Amino acid sequence: MPKGQHAIRFVAQKTGLSPHVIRVWERRYAVVAPHRSGTNRRLYSDAELERLQLLAQACRCGHNIGNIATLPEERLRVLAADCLQAKAPAAAPETFVTTALGAVRALDTPGLEAVLLQGAVALGNQGVLCRIVAPLVCAIGTAWHAGEITSAQEHCATAIIRGFLGQLRPFALSETAPLLVVATPTGQLHELGALLAAAAAANVGWRVTYLGVGLPALEIAGAVLQTKARAVALSVVYPEDDPHLPGEVLRLRAALPTGLPLLLGGRAAGAYQPALAGAQVTFIGPLSELYAALEALRAGR
Repeated sequence: MPKGQHAIRFVAQKTGLSPHVIRVWERRYAVVAPHRSGTNRRLYSDAELERLQLLAQACRCGHNIGNIATLPEERLRVLAADCLQAKAPAAAPETFVTTALGAVRALDTPGLEAVLLQGAVALGNQGVLCRIVAPLVCAIGTAWHAGEITSAQEHCATAIIRGFLGQLRPFALSETAPLLVVATPTGQLHELGALLAAAAAANVGWRVTYLGVGLPALEIAGAVLQTKARAVALSVVYPEDDPHLPGEVLRLRAALPTGLPLLLGGRAAGAYQPALAGAQVTFIGPLSELYAALEALRAGR
């Protein structure tokens, strides 16, 4: 057989298409026009083999053969390359975090938005919260505390992350779903931890009333009573040595209904654990602990 004249069985092996599909595409869409041998067998050129390979690749990525059958080879190569890029292994979560932190330092708003969106596409809502946003929030807090980023950079990142987390929230939750009040107490003005907690709770089926930052204990308690919340979560990020914070938490605890769960999490929460021992406060570490606590509360445990 002359070079570049391939039997249909060979073409089927190279393209992943069945001989039947190849014949249908020829007859219905005229995608190729193979020569015929003396015994009337189809013989495909190298160019026709490549065209069928490109069409097959594009169809496996979701394109309809009827829409792409007449496209030139140049356009089919672009479609096939896009498909291969989409199927490439996703970057590791650590890479997303590093890239996002670089965008924060550069005040690159579109860059940070793009990284977060790519992370959500690659890992899903739960994955992007646990493996990208939570580590990023921690890294931003550490960098700000160490003087490695400015307040302007931290505020810019907060605004972008706030908007992104708002997009992840479910649009409609059952009115019977439990409600969580989320805030930061007086003196705590960093809200990324609270925003993350609110988004995480909404993502696992809790309705959330987000009160923002720096609220007095009695105002938080009033919101809890008004909304008939099932629990309240406070984020404590900085500072770790506020002498007034334990008193605020104790005032809140006293103003809440007996037994209503009070969750305290965030980067600095552990520093206040000795001062709040025995105060009926549940301390939350990683995001996985928040999920576990919410699951237990929902189950009535």
